[in-house]
Amino acid sequence: MQRRQLIAMIGGAAVAWPLAARAQQNAMPLIGFLHSASADAGAPLDNSFRQGLKEIGFVVGENVRIEYRWAQDHSDRLKALAADLVRREVAVIFTNSPSMQAAKAATATIPIIFVSADDPVALGFVASFNRPGGNATGVYFLSAALEAKRAEILHELVPKATTFALLVDPNFPSAEAQTRVMQEAIRSFGLNLLILKAGTESDLDVAFATIDRERAGGLAVAASGFSFVRREQLVALAARHALPVVYPWREAAAAGGLASYGASISDAYRQAGIYVGRILKGGKPADMPVQQSVKVELVINMKVATALGLTVPQSLLGRADEVIE
Repeated sequence: MQRRQLIAMIGGAAVAWPLAARAQQNAMPLIGFLHSASADAGAPLDNSFRQGLKEIGFVVGENVRIEYRWAQDHSDRLKALAADLVRREVAVIFTNSPSMQAAKAATATIPIIFVSADDPVALGFVASFNRPGGNATGVYFLSAALEAKRAEILHELVPKATTFALLVDPNFPSAEAQTRVMQEAIRSFGLNLLILKAGTESDLDVAFATIDRERAGGLAVAASGFSFVRREQLVALAARHALPVVYPWREAAAAGGLASYGASISDAYRQAGIYVGRILKGGKPADMPVQQSVKVELVINMKVATALGLTVPQSLLGRADEVIE
């Protein structure tokens, strides 16, 4: 073979390989990932989502791709981000609670899988749990119904307190229900409840200053996308104010919070990943019932309890799913 022919063959192969690689990549199904938080805050949940995909046979970079769109806590960006994913002709869109309506408004044909802390039927996102109809289904985890239990745990941790506070996001659809359930629970103990609303980062400093002024003995944080994203800031404020706080997310207790009781959000994202995989395998949202995440966790951080001078009842420790020493 002449040298010129050999060089031509090598050059042709060098061009063909990138083209083949690009063609293979473009053949992979594309998932649109729409989230209200930032990439840093949502990273642990993204890992759980990928785990669910893996369980059903999809590995990112090998046989599936993901296009991420993070709103960075700016809800006004969600509409444009959802529209961009639709333009990219993704095979399925995954959303969290604050992003659901933007995704639904952007497309009536592309399948949507959601993770929601609020009732998707009440929001009009699906027709019913068993028969969603339309192009959306997903995973729903308990929110407002668990506020009473968080009140009980707070009362057990700080039995001498006469006033507790509830931190609730006024922008969360279930905010009124969360407040009502907590009020009824605290009233049943014969105690007072201070309602504090916080839907922005700046609201948190004001809320904790109010707690100090009113001398509340402890705080329960209501579940919402905002409280999850700001969990580390909440933990830092609680430590600064030496305030006993019960959170709805295990991740908050793991980050240095006193205690948490709530649905496992990581498990909900894992289930959503499985549902997205089912869509990629030909499933139809209308035929896939909304899954209810039933995994609820009680976590006690004993290091924080000791720092606050609290004695955690053995009965509470016995019920805990995890005790952080």
